[in-house]
Amino acid sequence: MPMASRIALPAFRCVRSYSSSIPAANTPVFVEGVRSPFLLSFTGYKHMYTYELLKHALVGLTRRLNLNPSDIDYVVAGTVIQEVRTANVAREAALVAGIPDKVPACTVTMACISSNQAVTSCMEAVRSGNFEVAVGAGVELMSDVPIRISRFLRRNILDASRAKTLSQRMPMLLKMANPMNWALEPRRDMSHVHRPSFWHDALAQFSLGGIACESGSFLYPAITEFSTNETMGHSADRLASAFGVTRAEQDEFALRSHTLADKAFKNGKLIDVLQVVIPRSKEPIVKDNGVRVSTLEKLSSLKPAFRHGIGTITAGNSSYLTDGSSACLITTEAKAKALGLKPKARLREYVYVAQDPKDQLLLGPAYAIPKLLDKIKMKLSDIHVFELHEAFAGQLIANMKALDSDHFAKKYLNKPGKIGLIPMEKLNLWGGSLSLGHPFGATGVRLVNHAVNRLIDENGKYAIVSACAAGGLGHALLIERIGA
Repeated sequence: MPMASRIALPAFRCVRSYSSSIPAANTPVFVEGVRSPFLLSFTGYKHMYTYELLKHALVGLTRRLNLNPSDIDYVVAGTVIQEVRTANVAREAALVAGIPDKVPACTVTMACISSNQAVTSCMEAVRSGNFEVAVGAGVELMSDVPIRISRFLRRNILDASRAKTLSQRMPMLLKMANPMNWALEPRRDMSHVHRPSFWHDALAQFSLGGIACESGSFLYPAITEFSTNETMGHSADRLASAFGVTRAEQDEFALRSHTLADKAFKNGKLIDVLQVVIPRSKEPIVKDNGVRVSTLEKLSSLKPAFRHGIGTITAGNSSYLTDGSSACLITTEAKAKALGLKPKARLREYVYVAQDPKDQLLLGPAYAIPKLLDKIKMKLSDIHVFELHEAFAGQLIANMKALDSDHFAKKYLNKPGKIGLIPMEKLNLWGGSLSLGHPFGATGVRLVNHAVNRLIDENGKYAIVSACAAGGLGHALLIERIGA
């Protein structure tokens, strides 16, 4: 039976409560979160600049709350692929969004958990008392990414710009005119870096070479891990194989994600989505455009995208290139009351983890969730809502299997037994990155928005947000609904 047909609202039973050592007056609270509709790259936002897309989230947040921008003390935004002219995109977006120029803003990058880092940076800013009202945000515009030229060409262009005479410039210009000098520099050799071998023989039986096209000793551009020269999709395929995740399981999970996202939109659950009006557009953009409710038959007909012929990861059970922005307001309960705002949830505790990017690239949640549970002295069964990033269906299912594995717990978490299985009726009930899309720098805030709003909708008390990220990174955050 497809997963989508087995979903039912959970009956919550809180076994234990979280106890904090942080003074209540300093506890950061989540007031509201918004986001632009997430769009397939090269569609509705393709003519925009990154700072403009982030501006929509910042303006949308202040308008949603009827908040004077001058009440904001601090802005932090996550992004992954930076436009050189607006490297600190948080600052540029804040300025055009009407936030006073006296308000500091910074941009953070941590791969797919960049806006998670923005949120936790705001939490710490509020906890410390350095700032009272902070905005955690994120943005990604894959429709317009910097295209690199070779290091040789860069050096010659820079040298030519410093030359004082034409005779000094000519040798450099002649070198640049030769197409043989246009190739990208060789991939950095990381073979000297010690990489321990890991638990499953299956992880070692596949080549770790990148799948990008190679010519001679030069590597042309591709989305690969710098330290391993392997694409994330190829790594996810190996991970799924190592944990015995079948193609059918992945397709079924992908269908579930799209079905639930479609249902959530039709039922008015996605209240964080803004209406975005952009120049040259006849109609406002009001919904995500990557949700596709398909069938298992159609999904099963797609060919493997990374390990041709033997792989299980396809375009249908992977997240896709997405443009989007998001933002949320974080303050204290006292300050929220002073501003006439009603906070929705307390942002309690968080952790970050890192693993070997060669064999454990996408296992962030399998490490972060147990670490967070230890920190808050709670069990998996105490959590009512889970929002986990869906980079690939195979990646998410592998993390769930790792959490439910005695072998993994004993060998890699130094625990006597497994953490447990996350119930499907608590997981990503409004869809996830597979269906809604994954703008790298904006997904983290979207996960927090969903977690908070689901707690309210489902009358739960605690939620955990967790995600993996490039570089073998991971994150988990505990959220507590106010009034639960």
